[in-house]
Amino acid sequence: MLNYITALYVKMTEALKNEKGQTLVEYALILVLIAIVVIAMVMGIGKSSNTVYSKVNNALQ
Repeated sequence: MLNYITALYVKMTEALKNEKGQTLVEYALILVLIAIVVIAMVMGIGKSSNTVYSKVNNALQ
């Protein structure tokens, strides 16, 4: 997924060379970075919640 995001960023920077394009690329980069952070957080929370559910399941058995 990171390769796709990097390729998308490279295409956007090559296609948009004027100031308006630079602003668009900057916003897109910020959006991509936010998406990466959100994905990492969801993955971390998923692992943590899986551990909690496993403990509860073991306790109930």
